[in-house]
Amino acid sequence: MPPTSGPAPTPVSPCDFVVFGGTGDLAVRKLLPALYLRDRDGQLPPETRIVAVSRAGLDEAGYRDKIRGELPRFVRAAELDPEHNGATVERFIERLTHVSLDIDDESSWPALVEQLPVSDRVRVFYLAIGPALFGRVSQRLAEHGLVTPTSRLVLEKPLGHDLASAREVNDAVGAVFEEQQIFRIDHYLGKESVQNLLVTRFANTFLEPLWNANTIDHVQITASESLGVGSRGGYYDGSGALRDMVQNHLLQLLCLVAMEPPTYVDRETVRDEKLKVLQALRPLEDGDVDRSVVAGQYAPGLVDGLAAASYRADAERPDSTTETFVAIKAEVQNWRWAGVPFYLRTGKRMDRRCSEIVIQFKAVPHAMFPGSEGAQEPNRLVIQLQPDEGMKLHMTAKEPGPGGIRLRQVSLDLSYAKTFQRRSPEAYERLLMDVVRGNPTLFMRRDEVEAAWAWVEPILERWSRPDHSPRPYPAGTSGPSAATTLIERDGRSWHESTTTA
Repeated sequence: MPPTSGPAPTPVSPCDFVVFGGTGDLAVRKLLPALYLRDRDGQLPPETRIVAVSRAGLDEAGYRDKIRGELPRFVRAAELDPEHNGATVERFIERLTHVSLDIDDESSWPALVEQLPVSDRVRVFYLAIGPALFGRVSQRLAEHGLVTPTSRLVLEKPLGHDLASAREVNDAVGAVFEEQQIFRIDHYLGKESVQNLLVTRFANTFLEPLWNANTIDHVQITASESLGVGSRGGYYDGSGALRDMVQNHLLQLLCLVAMEPPTYVDRETVRDEKLKVLQALRPLEDGDVDRSVVAGQYAPGLVDGLAAASYRADAERPDSTTETFVAIKAEVQNWRWAGVPFYLRTGKRMDRRCSEIVIQFKAVPHAMFPGSEGAQEPNRLVIQLQPDEGMKLHMTAKEPGPGGIRLRQVSLDLSYAKTFQRRSPEAYERLLMDVVRGNPTLFMRRDEVEAAWAWVEPILERWSRPDHSPRPYPAGTSGPSAATTLIERDGRSWHESTTTA
């Protein structure tokens, strides 16, 4: 079957993208390829401009040459439009401008002001820089008259390193921008499979009546990576898996699984319901952290048959106690989810790259097939986020054959790539277009961010004590044995996907 083109994307309004940190890893690896692909598919009007801001000292020609050379590293060759001899790439390159700017050097700001004449067009300021600079950049933008009613501010994680610092960041940017102008990005929420979770739940009558403690035994949310920290060791050692993944990505996924149905999906209704979930999470007191949370750190091991170094060697910190793995047993204290545990797990240098949500249903109350062969296993819905987006519903069926009944678990398998026969846009492609549209549904609101920090803060406090040390686990495995114990003492086990990449 040939690929289907699908509906043509709707162009957004003409806009100016101003990317602070325009020569950095995030801009080069994610943001500019995403904008190129939206341009390639016709979503960026001809008037749209991209202004990269950095201290690299590049002129316009130098920056364009840099991005022209980098795009083939992060965009597949077939999407660079070879049939038109690269004309699509050149059209995109012509949108690019570079401004060399030192945030604290007033003499360098007029160059940016000159690039952004007074206009009512949408103006997106993307801060692909450290959170310590968010407030200062916002203030400088205001001082130079660059903040307009149609301006948007995009903030990358981490939004602080604890509740107090998150509030400081929010206060600083909130002094310049209205809350509806601030877009706190979480790229997990831009994944097709994550968005499809809402449709799966609320657009199918057979599933929503089952989505509660009466029929669901537990929920697992896993985000594992086979890679280590690599060149990010310096950044990561001041962050760790709890701040890097749990406080934002995994808690956001938990919210989408556990939230109540909004009256309709709109700008604030989804975020209102997600906040209620965060507020319903059972607080973790001191003893709860030791019982319900496991921290790990990868040790030397084998990855794809090759020797892999320890985290401490990668981070060049022989005494580091930063966790690269976290497993948590969480509970949502409300009518729908009372008694249903949510197991969260994330780690680096694990045995596979896999992000998924597992909805484990309860076993049937009565075995109706005495004398049958094979095992009747509880139903399980697996929502795959990466590497291959899709959904599998595991069911029990009778294996064909004469005489007797042999039970076998089979899967109803929805692969987005096979079903829709076209490329799924990357998360940043969708999220950047939503910023231009002014649609905040898939972005975190201030109260969400602070509620998430408030919930993880007892863990941070417990781990800050001298007697805490993460449990080692060999690189290339599924994490420390304590994480297995965490779930097995409840009579359950981790779902191990066979998908690898």
